[in-house]
Amino acid sequence: MSWPFAVWHGVQPFAIGIVLAASMYFVLPGMLGPYYSRIVVDVGIAMILAVSLNIVNGMTGQFSIGHAGFMTVGAYTAGMLTYYGSMWLWDSPAKQGGFLGAGEWMLAGSCLLGGLAAAGAGYVVGLPSLRLRGDYLAIVTLGFGEILRVILQQTGKVLDDSEAVASATWSDLLLPPAVGGAVGFDGIPKYTNLFWVYSFVTLTVVVAYRLKYSSVGRSMIAVREDEIAAQAMGVNIARQKVLAFVLAAFFAGTAGGLLAHESGVIISPKDAGFQRSFDYVIMTVLGGRGSVSGVMLSAVLLTTLPEVLRDFEQYRLIVFAALLVGMMLLRPQGLFGIHEIWNFFPQRWTSSRRPTA
Repeated sequence: MSWPFAVWHGVQPFAIGIVLAASMYFVLPGMLGPYYSRIVVDVGIAMILAVSLNIVNGMTGQFSIGHAGFMTVGAYTAGMLTYYGSMWLWDSPAKQGGFLGAGEWMLAGSCLLGGLAAAGAGYVVGLPSLRLRGDYLAIVTLGFGEILRVILQQTGKVLDDSEAVASATWSDLLLPPAVGGAVGFDGIPKYTNLFWVYSFVTLTVVVAYRLKYSSVGRSMIAVREDEIAAQAMGVNIARQKVLAFVLAAFFAGTAGGLLAHESGVIISPKDAGFQRSFDYVIMTVLGGRGSVSGVMLSAVLLTTLPEVLRDFEQYRLIVFAALLVGMMLLRPQGLFGIHEIWNFFPQRWTSSRRPTA
């Protein structure tokens, strides 16, 4: 295989995804209107969070119920970078530039940095997974989200004056962080749109899918199936567990950055709570352990379902819990189990999709 073809083979899924994301940005708002376009944005963010959680809960077999905490770390980090960065550069947090303008590139950079901050948190939370498993590990991840929620409630007031920001020191902004406390972080410029959301969806899905069929992914699956046997085969159990948490937290952090910059959203400490994490756990269970396409489909279903049942919003958790119980009883492996959606089509249609090691 010549090197230009090899390079194209590597970047092709990303290029196709970005083209599709740009097409969605230009076409869907005119077809669907602002309300349904926002639902499509929410679906994309849910896909990132569900697919990333599936790396931990599905591929590696750990049990994390604190995924919303990583999302919140990314949301607050990205929000601080764009809000105070805009105040420093333009004396205002208002949107700057149009499509692919300076403000949107600031969004992209802040989401990646938010993902790195969340990955650092994922490393810290992942360390207990070396000695804990099952319910005990779940309690640790739940505790992380609750501790983060309490800490964010004690943060300082947002600086809403450009002169105050210009004269502020690092300690004024970070000790404690000036992100609004229990009220929430308002004023973040709203740059999130279909293009950026589905560009990050592409990044997350391609990485997760390639990870699943790589040697690292197979090692993670071996850990899930039997840790003792995996260790006997030479798999580094500690590295695979921590790596799963770090990768999942990174993508959750990027999703948090997109959520923080979504129109009509004010991030607050309650975003780190159990309720959001429970939603993403349901998506991974419904889609299937380790199935990337299955989890994506469940993210679509469970994000649009509340809109369909809007008159019964107060019963949302009951409906989700009933779905979880029903799935565990009737199909405990999830919609697709460990398989992808194209595995259910005739082989002659999907032979070109067979992954290579």
